[in-house]
Amino acid sequence: MDLDIRFDTYYDFDELTERLHALVAAYPELARLESLGKTHQGRDIWAVTLTNPDTGPAEHKPGYYLDAQIHAEEHATSAVALYTVHYLLTNYGTDEEVTRLLDQQVFYVLPRLNPDGAEVALRAPYYPWCGNGRFLPEHDRHTGLIPGDIDGDGFIVSMRVPDPKGEWKRARDPRLMVQREPGEEEGDFYRVYPEGLIRDYDGVHVPIERPFDGNLNRNFPVNWSGAEYGAGETALSEPESRALARFILDHPNIAGMNALHTHGGIILRPSMTQSDASMSPRDLALYTALGEVGTKLTGYPTISIFEEFTPDKSQPRRGGLMDWTYEEMGIISFATEVWDLETEAGVDKVAFYNLHPRTEEVQEKVFAWVLENVGEQGYRDWTPFEHPQLGPVEVGGMVYIWTYRNPPPALLRDLCHKNMRFLLHHAAAAPRVRVGDVRAEALGANLYKIRAVVSNHGYLPTNLSDVAIQKGTAKGVEVALEPNDAELVMNPPLVDLGHLAGRNERLYPWSPWGQQWSPVTKVAEWLVRGEAGSSVTVSAKSEKGGTHRLEVALGG
Repeated sequence: MDLDIRFDTYYDFDELTERLHALVAAYPELARLESLGKTHQGRDIWAVTLTNPDTGPAEHKPGYYLDAQIHAEEHATSAVALYTVHYLLTNYGTDEEVTRLLDQQVFYVLPRLNPDGAEVALRAPYYPWCGNGRFLPEHDRHTGLIPGDIDGDGFIVSMRVPDPKGEWKRARDPRLMVQREPGEEEGDFYRVYPEGLIRDYDGVHVPIERPFDGNLNRNFPVNWSGAEYGAGETALSEPESRALARFILDHPNIAGMNALHTHGGIILRPSMTQSDASMSPRDLALYTALGEVGTKLTGYPTISIFEEFTPDKSQPRRGGLMDWTYEEMGIISFATEVWDLETEAGVDKVAFYNLHPRTEEVQEKVFAWVLENVGEQGYRDWTPFEHPQLGPVEVGGMVYIWTYRNPPPALLRDLCHKNMRFLLHHAAAAPRVRVGDVRAEALGANLYKIRAVVSNHGYLPTNLSDVAIQKGTAKGVEVALEPNDAELVMNPPLVDLGHLAGRNERLYPWSPWGQQWSPVTKVAEWLVRGEAGSSVTVSAKSEKGGTHRLEVALGG
C-alpha cells in the first residue's frame, strides 16, 4: 500500500499529522490515533496506539512506550518514531517478530512531543533551539546577546570578533577555529559568539543568558530544580510534559520505554543522579544485558548518564523523564541519542559529552565530511559584517542543527531502521504472564480440586526492577477463579502470587556463589463443586505482564 511516507526528508507538523492519519486509516484494525492535549500554540500532541485487538484489549497486554522530539531541534528522532509505526503496521502478518509483538503486546508512540518548538527549528533561520514555544527565540532571554540572523542569510551561526584577549585563533584551515594555547601571545585572536545583537550592551561585556524557554526534559516531578536550564516554573508546568506524564500514569501496563534524542550515538541508561555503586546490582545487571543488545543492533555504546554523561558530578541533572520513570516507578527506561556526526566522519569515540570537537585534527575530519555530505546547509563561509555594537566581525561557521544535531536526509532511513531494531528487542523483553495449565481433579461427590500453573514467559520479572519494589509501585501477579456454573467451596477466589522472575535472573547455571533464583512459576489451588460438564475459568493478571485466562471443564 502506497502511503506516500518517505524517510529521506523531515516533515513539518501538518505533514506529519497527515501521514499519521493516513497510517491509521490504512490499518484501522491495528492502530488508533489520539491527541493528548494542546500545546501553547494550539497544536495537537499525537499518540499512536498499536496492537491487535483480536488477541485482547491493549490494557491487558505489556506496553512499550516511545517518545520523540522532546527538544525542538531533534528532528531525526521524530523520523525514527514515524518509521517504527510504519514498520510495525506494514509488516504485520508477514514478519514473524512484528506479528508476534502486535499480537502479544501494545506499543504507545508519541512521535513529536514538542510540535511548537519543532516548527520553529524546521524553518529558517535555522537555530539549534531546545524550547517548546512558551517563549519564541529572541523573546526567551531578558538581556545580553540575543541570537538572530543579523546578516539575513537564513541561518543563525557564529560571529568571530577580533580581540587580543580572545581564546580562539584561526586553524591551519582558516575556516576553522581552535583554542588559543596557554602562554600563546603572538598572533591574531578572536572571541566567538552566537550570531546576534546585544540587548542593553554596556560597550564592554557581552553577557549570554541561558534561554528560559522550556527544556521539557527538566520539567518532570522528581528531583526537580528551578536552577536547571529550562526547568519551567514548576514540575509539569508545561502542557507537553504534563500530557506525557498523564499518559504514562494512565497506562500502568508500560513495561519498557525509550525516549529518543539527538545527538551523540549513545544509549543512555540510569542513573541520572547517582553512581553505579549506588544502584541495585540486579537492576544494573539487567540494564547492562539489555544495553549490550542495543549496542549490537545500533553500534552505539550504552553508558550511565551520571557516570559518563555528567560533566560535573556535584551537579547531576534533575527533573528528567528517565529519572521519573525509572527512579520513581521502576520502568526499565533508556534514552537513545540517535546520531553522531563525529563517528560518521571516522573520528574515534573517546568521550561521550562533547560540546565541541576536541582537536584541530578532529575538526578537519568533521569539516571535510560536512562539506562533502551536507554542503552549504551545514557550513556557512565566514563573511565580513559591520556589527552595530561590536564593529567589524565575520559571520559564519558550522550550522549546528544540520550537522551535529541531525543527519543529512539521505542517511535517515538507515538510522531509523537500526534504532527501530533495538526498540523492538527491548519491547520483546517484557514480562509475559500465562496460565500454562489448569487441571480439575475429581474427588467424588461432585467435588473437584482445581490446580492452576501460572508462569512468566518473559525476559523481565513481573516487577520489572528492584526500584519498583523499593518504591512500592510493583503490583504482584493475581490469579482468580471464576466458578462459572460451578460453586467455589474452599480458598478465596483471588490469590496474590507475588512476583514471578524472568529469564534475566538466570544468566548462568545455578551456583551457590551466584545470584539465587526466584520462581518463574507458581501454583494456585481451589476446591469447587459442580456437575460434570460445568466449567471454571482461571485468569492471571499482571500489571506489567498482561492478562491471560483458560477455561477447564469439570469431569472432562
